[in-house]
Amino acid sequence: MGRALAEAFPVCAETFAEADHALGQPLSRLCFEGPEDQLRLTENTQPAILTVSIAAYRLLESRGFTPAYVAGHSLGEYSAHVAAGTIAFADAVRIVRRRGRYMQEAVPVGRGAMAAVLGLDADQVARACQEASDGDIVSPANLNAPGQVVIAGSTEAVERASARAREAGARRVVPLPVSAPFHCALMRPAEERLAPELRALAASTPRVPVVANVDALPKRDASSAIEALVRQVSSPVRWEEVVRRLASEGVRAYVEVGPGTVLCGLVKKIHREATVVSVEGPGTLDVVATLFS
Repeated sequence: MGRALAEAFPVCAETFAEADHALGQPLSRLCFEGPEDQLRLTENTQPAILTVSIAAYRLLESRGFTPAYVAGHSLGEYSAHVAAGTIAFADAVRIVRRRGRYMQEAVPVGRGAMAAVLGLDADQVARACQEASDGDIVSPANLNAPGQVVIAGSTEAVERASARAREAGARRVVPLPVSAPFHCALMRPAEERLAPELRALAASTPRVPVVANVDALPKRDASSAIEALVRQVSSPVRWEEVVRRLASEGVRAYVEVGPGTVLCGLVKKIHREATVVSVEGPGTLDVVATLFS
């Protein structure tokens, strides 16, 4: 992950070296070589994805591409704030490692779950969760796109809500292979641990607005940006609203940076007229250059 970027471009190699120095261990080796089971531990996954994303972003920036707005899905909101200059990359790498650890430790392994509900609108999914909770926690966690909502909570409650969603007409309900039930009330202990550390960061006014997951509003000052990151830990990711807000602000072209192309697909479902492109390797740079030439 990210190896081709680091081998092809010095600015990307320097980004990986900066992450290694910030963490005091070779994150780059884990990204490039694995082992995969170690890379999939959330306290490693989070700084790894952040680093690849910022390596790709810095490559674009070095070629003269700068955004009018930035946004990120869950962990990606930290990448967005690094790109906007709200927080330093080294600080972000360190704090997302702790974010991953705190989220993992908030719920014992096996006690929480997540599932993707396809083919129901957000209100129907919320109703299924409410009807199935029976005193346990289960709620919408990622409102990704029309007809695509991820739920999270205790394992039993997620199973009950999944069954209720199928009864309500969901096309599919897909259990997700995650290590914890992110973005629900079970993450409150993680939020409480992370909050003072986030508030202690040296934060600056974003150079460009960052549209936040928690309320889909552009954050234009350091304080509101940090508070949105605090609330994000146990609140749902309102990605559909984020993209609709960007569209309402006049955004027509979206560049996804980092590993994978999931957000490109979600954006096209929400903002059908938009142009979307991803940058995760050397070969995709020319596509961006063509798009904005």
